[in-house]
Amino acid sequence: MSLLRKKPQVVLSPCVDICALNDDDICIGCFRSGDEISTWGKMSNDEKKETLMKVRERRRKK
Repeated sequence: MSLLRKKPQVVLSPCVDICALNDDDICIGCFRSGDEISTWGKMSNDEKKETLMKVRERRRKK
């Protein structure tokens, strides 16, 4: 009997193809920092979720 492993849920990028960083190094499209954008592909799902929480907070403060 084989055990089926559940594939981890992929955390999607918040990118909206409006790539421009403001003076605070935050993208005006997705609200990630330049560092968060450049490391997104290497982040774990937990790190991505944490980043998305920061994105929500930044967007709310806009």
